[in-house]
Amino acid sequence: MTVALLSMTMTFAENENTKNVTNVEAYDMSVNMRKLSVALGLTTDQMEAVENIHNTFNAEMQMAAHAEENDRQERVKKAVERDVKWMHYVLNDKQYRTYLTLLNTTLNNRGLNVSK
Repeated sequence: MTVALLSMTMTFAENENTKNVTNVEAYDMSVNMRKLSVALGLTTDQMEAVENIHNTFNAEMQMAAHAEENDRQERVKKAVERDVKWMHYVLNDKQYRTYLTLLNTTLNNRGLNVSK
């Protein structure tokens, strides 16, 4: 009976760990900057700025992934708001619209989209 109980506990723990890993991975916003640059048609100066902004966004999303569950959505919302604000400053209108489409698609696909 003890062996069966330990086996069941290990199975549940394993499933929980798998769920947490999958959940944390959803918050990884790493992108291929070269592909993003091509998709947005960035200039050299924009590439550097976008990379810096995106690295900050990715770090904030990772912090959100490790936050308490009840705090996570608010952290994601704030990270997205800052990212969008800074990207709007760096990108022209056409680039910005394309970026928003890519960002929203990514967030939706990962189940992370926050409503305003």
